[in-house]
Amino acid sequence: MIRPKHWFSFLFVAGLILCMNASCTVVDSGEIGIKFHKWSSNEQDYGGVEGTCKGWVFYNPITTSVFTYPTYIQRKNYEAFNVNAKDASVFSMDPTIAYRINPEKACDIFTKYRKGIEDLENGYIRTCIYEAYRTCANQYTSDSLMSNRANFESDVRRRLENSLMAEGFIVEEFTSQITPPTSLAQMINEKNAAVQSALKAENKVKEAEAEAKIKIAEARGAAEAMQIKADAEAYYNRTIAASLSPLIVQEDWIEKWNGTVPQVVGGQNMMFDMSKFTSGK
Repeated sequence: MIRPKHWFSFLFVAGLILCMNASCTVVDSGEIGIKFHKWSSNEQDYGGVEGTCKGWVFYNPITTSVFTYPTYIQRKNYEAFNVNAKDASVFSMDPTIAYRINPEKACDIFTKYRKGIEDLENGYIRTCIYEAYRTCANQYTSDSLMSNRANFESDVRRRLENSLMAEGFIVEEFTSQITPPTSLAQMINEKNAAVQSALKAENKVKEAEAEAKIKIAEARGAAEAMQIKADAEAYYNRTIAASLSPLIVQEDWIEKWNGTVPQVVGGQNMMFDMSKFTSGK
C-alpha cells in the first residue's frame, strides 16, 4: 500500500517529466530551429524572434515556441501551368525545382511568412516560378521560344534565382518541360518532315553524282587502258616491221637471183636491175 507522501512524490516526478517534455525539444543536424515569443509586441523585432538554435532547446511552452525549417535540399515537382508568348500563343510549363533554405536567413523567412515549408512551396515559391515564366515568355515569339529554348530556360532560372535568393532560398536545380500549342507543334512536325525529305533527296542526288563519277572514272580508265594497249601494239608492229623489212627484201632477192652479176653500178653503191628479178630470168 502506497502512503500519501509517496503519492505526492510520484505525482511530482510525473509532473516534472511532463513539464520537461513540453518545455524541451531537439533540433537535429538537418534542421534549423527558430525560437520566438508568442505574444511579443516589440515592433523592431517582429514576432519576438530570438534567433536560431540547434540540439537540445529548453523554453517556456506557455510564452515561447520553437519552429523548425529543413536545411537539406528539397525537391518539388509542380503541376503544369500556362503562360503566353509575345504573340499570345499559349505554352504549357511543367517545372521541377530543387532548393534549400539558407540557414542565415531562416529567421527572416519565418518572420516574414510564418509558414511551413510546404505552404511556402505552394505559395511564395510557386508564385516566383510562375512570374519568372510569364515575364520571360513575353520576350519571345512562339518560333523564337522553340528555337531558343535553352536561352529561354536560362533566362527563367536567372530571374528565379534572383527573386528566391533575395528571400533566403538557394536554387540548386531547375528544369522544365515546355509544351507548345497543338497548332505550333503540328507546324514544327511538318517542318521537320519537310527538312528530312529535303535532306533525303539531297543525299540521293549526291549518291547519284558519286555513282556517275565512279562510272566516268571507270570508263576513262578503260579507254586510257585501251589506248595504251593500242599504242603498245602499234609500237610493237612498227618495231617488228622495221626490223624485218631488210631481211624480207634480202630473202626475196636471194630467191629470185639467177646467178648473174648485176650490170648497173653507181658510185660506191651497187644498184641492181630489178627487172631481171621481176622477169624471173
